[in-house]
Amino acid sequence: MARVLVNVPATARRGEIIEIKTLAAHHMETGFRRTQLGELIPRDIITRLVCTYNGEEIFRAELHPAIAANPLLTFSTVATESGTLEFRWSGDNGYAASHTASITVA
Repeated sequence: MARVLVNVPATARRGEIIEIKTLAAHHMETGFRRTQLGELIPRDIITRLVCTYNGEEIFRAELHPAIAANPLLTFSTVATESGTLEFRWSGDNGYAASHTASITVA
């Protein structure tokens, strides 16, 4: 199982802009490096992060080989209602990770 960290405020006022931070632990291999024997090391990266807020997609990121080994992504959204944010990462070689966070909007 992949290690992910998500920082979402537990509460917010309706209409407030909230900041969301995500971090996925992954060793990330670009596919351009070679072993000591000259063989290419296969690419192994996280390729996508999708975040939904009560089932509606609010953020999507397509990642490429130049991204950091443990990508930290920060984005904002408007707190419209109480509910659940779901985060789904996917990548090469069957990599998949998910996390959910709740927010209460007053």
